[in-house]
Amino acid sequence: MRDFPQKGPGAAASGFGYIWRLAWPQVLTMFLYFLIGLADVYVAGRLGREVQASMGMLTQAMFFFMVLATAVANGTVAAVSQSLGAGRPARARRYVGLSLLAGGSVSVIILGLGLAGRDVFVTLLRVPEAMLEPFGYILDVFLLLLPIQYLFIISNAVFRAKKQVMAPLVGWGLAAAVNCAGDFGLGLGLWGLPEMGYKGLAISTFASISLGLAFNLTLLRREGFVSRAAIPPWRWIRRGFPYLFRVAWPSGLMQIVWHSGYLVLYGITASLPTGSVEALAGMAAGVRIESILFLPPMAFNFTAGILVGHYLGAGMPGEAKRTGYRVAAMGTAAAVVCGAVLWPFLDQAAGLLTQDEAVRLQAMSYLRYNILAVPFTVCGLILIGALAGAGATLYNMAVTGPCIWLVRLPLALWLGHVVLGRAEGVWMAMLASQAVQATVMLYVYQFRDWRRFGMSRTRPQSAEAAKPTVL
Repeated sequence: MRDFPQKGPGAAASGFGYIWRLAWPQVLTMFLYFLIGLADVYVAGRLGREVQASMGMLTQAMFFFMVLATAVANGTVAAVSQSLGAGRPARARRYVGLSLLAGGSVSVIILGLGLAGRDVFVTLLRVPEAMLEPFGYILDVFLLLLPIQYLFIISNAVFRAKKQVMAPLVGWGLAAAVNCAGDFGLGLGLWGLPEMGYKGLAISTFASISLGLAFNLTLLRREGFVSRAAIPPWRWIRRGFPYLFRVAWPSGLMQIVWHSGYLVLYGITASLPTGSVEALAGMAAGVRIESILFLPPMAFNFTAGILVGHYLGAGMPGEAKRTGYRVAAMGTAAAVVCGAVLWPFLDQAAGLLTQDEAVRLQAMSYLRYNILAVPFTVCGLILIGALAGAGATLYNMAVTGPCIWLVRLPLALWLGHVVLGRAEGVWMAMLASQAVQATVMLYVYQFRDWRRFGMSRTRPQSAEAAKPTVL
């Protein structure tokens, strides 16, 4: 994909205009990802509570299966962006080949383990008998999809690292179109297609991600990043893999800590002295509404990683740091505005997802506290992206883990079960933990030497020489 033309000083990579030009395609990409999930949930609901529950449980469970894909993707962004920033395209190409090779190998191993432990997995989740048929079929398809989904995630990370932000937008656009058409067509039998029910949902997901990956690999092949020559020799892998691993493992562990922390938080909410069922339902509805607010911040998280990685690779750590702050300021301001717009309509928003009065009130309460936390949550999220671009995922893990397990969960247990005895105490703990996490992340970003996690020391360049292009 062609470069966007540079137009004077305003096109500098550290300017707000340039940041937005990198961010807006990724914002749309995140909305497409959300649309896929929304279509799955809506059609599953039309097919019955068993199908909807099966799809919901498996969507959450698959986060754990995809932890290593996210970890490798973070390592890919750091290695490839810093290599390109340093003016070393050959090294970047080899890291692309290594990332795809590592991701594909890991996904095949996880697929094998998943198929071997399938029955144990179903038993541990205590799937009700009425759900066993749809749950089992969708699980089998999702497991077979793992290698494809791993490569899709990692290839999108490659494009982001190369600043080809339009490529993931097109890939996810193709996937969203096929998934939505398949959900309604094969799931509900519309447009003359066979009505396959839950099987249609699973097949649509498989076909949509496969098409997205095919597009990505075709584009990477045209650019010479997918070929026999792009596979690095064993001698290079022995030297290059340690950096990829050093960035990836803290990222993967952070994902596990984050998701397991949410599971424990659900458990704390489920065991509240009063109103636990309404609180759980309200939390589920609130999370779904809240997730819309965090689609743009995730795009800024990616953008921070891209630019910080390129500047650090170019030997301009000062500009890397300033650019991270600019992205954080821009993304946080945008999220605050979105939260302020939603605030007067929390009642109506909650009412869209539930007709139960008690559940609606709990959803509103959840949203109030978590929208108040938006400045902290978004600022911390974007700085996490900046540190990931620098390869400093160890700091991300060191901050996020304690804030969840030593602040959020004990405080939720104390406020929710001892002090207040209701769900509002859990929501207060979430707000407090996000404030602590953002404060610590700001301290780390400002005062700790996270730039030492960069893969090499390169000779400093002028800002004009290091000015990257958007592809």
